Amino acid sequence: MQLVVENLSVSYDKIRALHGISFSVEEGEIVTIIGANGAGKSTTLRAISRMVPADPGSKIEFMGQNVLKYNTDRVVSKFGISHVPEGRMIFGNLTVTENLTLAAFARKDSAAVAADMKWVFDLFTRLEERKNQLAGTLSGGEQQMLAVGRAYVSGRKIMILDEPSMGLAPLLMLDMFDALKEINRQGTTILLVEQNARLALKFAQRGYVLEHGKLILEGEADSLLDNPEVKKAYLGA
Repeated sequence: MQLVVENLSVSYDKIRALHGISFSVEEGEIVTIIGANGAGKSTTLRAISRMVPADPGSKIEFMGQNVLKYNTDRVVSKFGISHVPEGRMIFGNLTVTENLTLAAFARKDSAAVAADMKWVFDLFTRLEERKNQLAGTLSGGEQQMLAVGRAYVSGRKIMILDEPSMGLAPLLMLDMFDALKEINRQGTTILLVEQNARLALKFAQRGYVLEHGKLILEGEADSLLDNPEVKKAYLGA
């Protein structure tokens, strides 16, 4: 297994957001976590990235190494875990190119960085057209492209994404997921949380259902799409 999460609990003050959840992601997979607002999806990703502390007894391992021993910057530079956060969180006062360059700050392989940046511009041609434009002036869809491109350039082995469809028009949403499929074909493992459960389960190979900080279902994506409980709660059926 590339990523193993066991008994992960996270608390905010005295309120527990995650109650000992366990799941895994194999190298090369696309895995999704679905659930309602407030279920703990974003907290799960933020715990993996070390943006929020895990409670004692939690375990997060990447390729057999203990992620919880490291700070957020080392999670990126040492393990290649790149995070596309909800809301994108790009640097609006920097250009597109400067955002991408900054994402590779810890990498020493300058030729490979240049190749990755070219690949991002080939994948997202609108970013190349706007490479000298301030990121804060981009449209919402373009900013999402930049957030994904920034994660790619950081030297990703696994990319974790928080609500990549949020705020996108339907056509742009499909284009974004097509781009993520291509990133996966290039060898990047993908873990995403997504409010649009139908889209996420059609995109992923496996899925987990998170409810009130607990994992209540897991399985192949097709089986979850056909699950009556999932249909009723998350698919509008």
